[in-house]
Amino acid sequence: MAWQTVDTGRLLLLTVTSLLVVVAFARTVSAPFYARDVAIAFGLYIAFGELLRLVLPGGREAAPIAMSAALSYAMVLTIARPPQRFLPGWDPVGRAQAHQPFHGPLPLQVVLVAAIGMVIGSLPHIAAGRRAGLTAMSARLVAVACVAFIFHALVGHLIGMPWAALGVMAFLAVLGWLIETVISAIIRADDLRARYSVTLSDELRVQWRLGLAVGVSAIITVFGAEVMGLAELAVFAGPLLVIQFAFRRYAGIRATYLQTVRALAQVTEVGGYVAGGHSRRVSRLALAIGRELGMPEPDLLNLEYAALMHDIGQLSLVEPIPGGATLLVSPADARRIAEFGAEVIRQTGVLHTVAELVRFQSLPAQGGPMTPPLGSRVIRAANAFDDLVGGSADRDRTAAAIARLKLDAGSEYDSEVVAALATVTDRLPITRL
Repeated sequence: MAWQTVDTGRLLLLTVTSLLVVVAFARTVSAPFYARDVAIAFGLYIAFGELLRLVLPGGREAAPIAMSAALSYAMVLTIARPPQRFLPGWDPVGRAQAHQPFHGPLPLQVVLVAAIGMVIGSLPHIAAGRRAGLTAMSARLVAVACVAFIFHALVGHLIGMPWAALGVMAFLAVLGWLIETVISAIIRADDLRARYSVTLSDELRVQWRLGLAVGVSAIITVFGAEVMGLAELAVFAGPLLVIQFAFRRYAGIRATYLQTVRALAQVTEVGGYVAGGHSRRVSRLALAIGRELGMPEPDLLNLEYAALMHDIGQLSLVEPIPGGATLLVSPADARRIAEFGAEVIRQTGVLHTVAELVRFQSLPAQGGPMTPPLGSRVIRAANAFDDLVGGSADRDRTAAAIARLKLDAGSEYDSEVVAALATVTDRLPITRL
């Protein structure tokens, strides 16, 4: 039953990754394992990075240290070996082999080492009850595999040509980042039922800074290994940890904002001004409509905040509205509720855009003093729909609510928003939005 809920894109990605790992394992077992100590060092480095993976805005998982280590292992040219001492009378051939520098491994060995490192690094997450992150790991592994195969075909022309090697590595680092981003965008578009073009632009906007840091770190690691050997893996882990800490702080601040907004939205429900779960349902429905309309992620974030707090202005009422349905109040009362809610939100000092969305939600889509922003029109339609349907999953009740909104489409409600609302409610049950 669990596999039946997996979308086609994710299932295809997991299948391709599994076949790639099986082929890499069979090839590595049938042939000598090249430079085992180097493979172990990079494998542990990848595992360490996977252990410290972080969650970016929007619920995205990223493992910048693991990705940087895997790209470094895929593009490594040479690794300096520590000098060794020999007793008099030793074979000069053995002495020459001991001083022979390491050259890059085969692509399938890179795939196997990266896969094992990622799995080892994910075990503590599984033990702690968190998700294994198979989809994100698969996307990273496919990107690393593409980089490893392309670099292996060119490595013979890059030995002794540092500038050419630098250019090729920079290109492959960008290519690897693009492959991972495109795959992640495809999976995310399937999960959110959003337009792929919008999802891809959101992924590029969110990921490019982290991708730049990963690519630069991988290239520095490759060239540093030629001088410092494997010891530089521990040296270069420090700057990556600082970068990761900064991204983790940023994600934590956003999570705190959202938790504060959700707590503030509960005030109207606790006070009995609106029905239980109303704000949460309106927020989820508004996000689904916004994605259907192709709104970018920054606008969706403001829309989520505004939808959660769209009824906070009801705290100004002496007597609560029956059922909290603002659909039943007069236009003047609706404007007063919206104005008060916007002023409350504006007092936070950081949610001015959200306050404006709440302020203009009371205005009709057409025929009013001004045309409300798209987010306000979405909240107006989603709020009216939930006032009519509530938490019911009855299809007849849903169809009746959509039909009523369509009667006022073009005047009270935006026609495109109502059409998007009909689409998302027809695609999934209300309880799954």
